[in-house]
Order: sequence, then C-alpha cells, then structure tokens
Amino acid sequence: MLTLDIIYKARTVLSQMIRPTALIKTDKLLRSSELYLKPENLQVTGSFKVRGAGFKISQLTDEERERGVLACSAGNHAQGVALAARRLGIKALICMPEGAPISKVEATRDLGAEVELVPGVYDDAYKRALELEKETGMTFIHPFDDELVIAGQGTIGMEILDEHPELDVVFVPIGGGGLAAGTAYALKTLKPTIKVIGVQAAGAAGMQESVKCGEIVQLPDVLTIADGIAVKEPGKHTFDLCNQYLDEIVTVSEDEICAAILALIEHHKLTSEGAGAVSVAAAMFNKYPIEGKKVCCVVSGGNIDVTILSRVINRGLMKSGRTVEMLIELPDRPGSLLGLSKVIVRFGANIISLHHERNGESPDVNSCNLRMVLETRNRQHISDIQQGITQAGYTILDTRAAN
Repeated sequence: MLTLDIIYKARTVLSQMIRPTALIKTDKLLRSSELYLKPENLQVTGSFKVRGAGFKISQLTDEERERGVLACSAGNHAQGVALAARRLGIKALICMPEGAPISKVEATRDLGAEVELVPGVYDDAYKRALELEKETGMTFIHPFDDELVIAGQGTIGMEILDEHPELDVVFVPIGGGGLAAGTAYALKTLKPTIKVIGVQAAGAAGMQESVKCGEIVQLPDVLTIADGIAVKEPGKHTFDLCNQYLDEIVTVSEDEICAAILALIEHHKLTSEGAGAVSVAAAMFNKYPIEGKKVCCVVSGGNIDVTILSRVINRGLMKSGRTVEMLIELPDRPGSLLGLSKVIVRFGANIISLHHERNGESPDVNSCNLRMVLETRNRQHISDIQQGITQAGYTILDTRAAN
C-alpha cells in the first residue's frame, strides 16, 4: 500500500537523481489569486516522470536488474526510464507510439535505451510492452499504475507543501493518473484541508469519465495536443487514489491549452508541452473557483515538439484575442481597400496578411471579399475594430477567433 513512509523513502533515493524545482511566484498569469508554478518542465529529462521511474528502478532486485527493464511511453516516461536505467547500468527497451514526437524518440535513444515504435497510440504501445515482458522476462516499468512509481511522483506533493504550507489549491495534470494520484495522496495526507484539482484535456478525459461512472472506463479514442496525457484508460491504482483524494476533475480545451503554453513562454520564458500546461489553463480559464486563494499549478513537462510550436503559438494568440481573422465584403473599386486600412490604423491594429478574393460568394457582382488577419491587443480591441469597420460601411462576413 502507498504510505507517506514510502514517499519519504522515494524522496531520499531521488535526491541524487533529480533536480530541485522551486516554486515560481507569478502575478502575470492571473491577478485574482496568489499563483505559483511547480516547474517540473525544468526537471532532468524535462519532465516529472524521472521521479517515478527512478524510484521504481532503484528498488529492483539484482536478478531483475540483470534481466533489464522495459516500458511504454509517449515520450517522458521513456526518458525517465532510460536515464535511471543508464545510471544503474541496466538495459532498457522502450515501446513508443509511432506518432510520438521525434524529439522525444531521439532523446530516449540518446539516453541509451532501445526504442520500438508501435502503430497507434499509447494503449497500443502498452499492449506490445506486455507481450515483450512475457517473451523476454524483462521487468515492466509501468508509467503510472504502480505504487512505487506513484510514490515517486508523490514527492512533488511533499516538496510543494514544504515550500509553501499555506497553499489552498493545487492543480495537477492527469493522463493515466500517476502524477495526480501520488501528488494528491501526499498533499491530502499532510494537509487534509487543501483542495487538489485534477486537470485533463477535453479530448482525453478518461479519468474524469471513470470517476463520474464509479468504475474504470476506456475511451474509444483520444485526440489532444497534450500527447503526454492522451491515455484512453486510467490504471486501477491511480483510479482508486484519484477517486479518493482528488476534490474535483476538470477539463480544458485545445485552445485553452495553447493559450496557457503561450502565456508561460511570453511571461515566464518557460517552455511547456501540452500536458504540462493543462494545470495553468485550468487556473487561467476559471475551471475551479480560486479567487483570492493561494494556488499552485504543476507544470509537469516541457518536451514539446518544436515542429508544432508555431501552430500552438498561433492558436494561443487567437484564443487570447491577440490575433483575429476577418472576411470582409467591400466594393470592388479603387480606394475601397485604402478606406478599410484607415479604419484599421485608427484603431491601432496591425495587418499581418491580406488575401483579395474577386470570385467570392457575395450576390453583389460589384463587390469582392478580403480575408484579413490582424494583430490585436485583446478581445475588447477586436470588438472595437469590428464596430469601427461596420460603421465605416463595410460588411463583415465572418470572424474567426478561438472560443
């Protein structure tokens, strides 16, 4: 059974393996609360996963070490297992979904592990790993549904309260549930009055659905930018612990996740992956009442694929009202575009791109369509610009901004 003694032991063992991640106070992400970040994205391997993997592997017998270890992962657990195995001189084989970010695959190989790419998502890689466990006799290091792994993740909860015992609320990401289970157990056992809120991507809310139904539920599919928490089915241990120790589970949208990633980059120069930013998104978009409270968000990882970072930033800009795309109908005659441009200049917006469409769908054959992307300050600024365009006699056919 999971106990505080095991988590204390994990903390001692991990002291030589992990990097201290002191809380970062921020007044830029949210003004209504006293907000802190637990930056596990700055951890060794860029994720909290090294905690659970490191503690589990440290407790293996000599015989188990001789046979080696295997794991399945979308990337972060893979790197944690690979690093711990290398430090202990143990062979490691990692099954990863073939859609895992290339950066995470290569980072795992660079740490000395053998990688097998498996078609499908995490759950498919998990099935393949179980097959290999029977074939090879290697010890399977579960990414979340193992009490020693959960204990390793629980050290985060201890560290948070050691540094700031007056906290009222902690937001923690959930995929399979290892981080949330360990952190919630430690926090609620040490301070029963604290509120621990689990956060999932809306497109992969397996734990929320399971808790709601009172039993473990497997989702038919998952779809989210937060690949680190794209898990169809929570574990048995994690389900039991989350059901008992979490106060609530909330979800965030893809656009909210992107906005949180952008805010962390812009305001704190912190790079977070989607899974790591869901906790910040929950605080930023009021998924749980925290006004006037002392709050901590666990930023669980920072291993985002740089090839999608520009798309994430663009969605984040749109969600926060920093960019907007408009389709505007205007008379097809000289000076029309100049007149519209003067309106944009008057309201202080910046034109990023223009696309002139003469073959639009307007019933007026003497008009044309202009697709325009603007850089704006916020949503109120967008509203003011729209009002100014309409008052100038132009027709806005469509406005594209994130909801």
